[in-house]
Amino acid sequence: MSLMTLATTITGGHNPDYYAGRADAHDEHNDVTLTELTHRSAVIAEHHPSTMYALGYADRVLELRREHNARTAAQTDIAHTSSPS
Repeated sequence: MSLMTLATTITGGHNPDYYAGRADAHDEHNDVTLTELTHRSAVIAEHHPSTMYALGYADRVLELRREHNARTAAQTDIAHTSSPS
């Protein structure tokens, strides 16, 4: 017996530009710093013709920043608690 894997689709009023912006930010985050991504996000917000693309890009950059901050806090906590007294 096999089970079908369901994948969500972009339907019901979702704008594909939003997801394209998220995808581009996600793809670029391995090659540049978060500061550079934030700058690119500001430039895209100012000049890109699609507001939804700019919003998707900015949303993904903010998520990446929150992930980075959470990882840094966790590593700091581990370093603080595991250091010899």
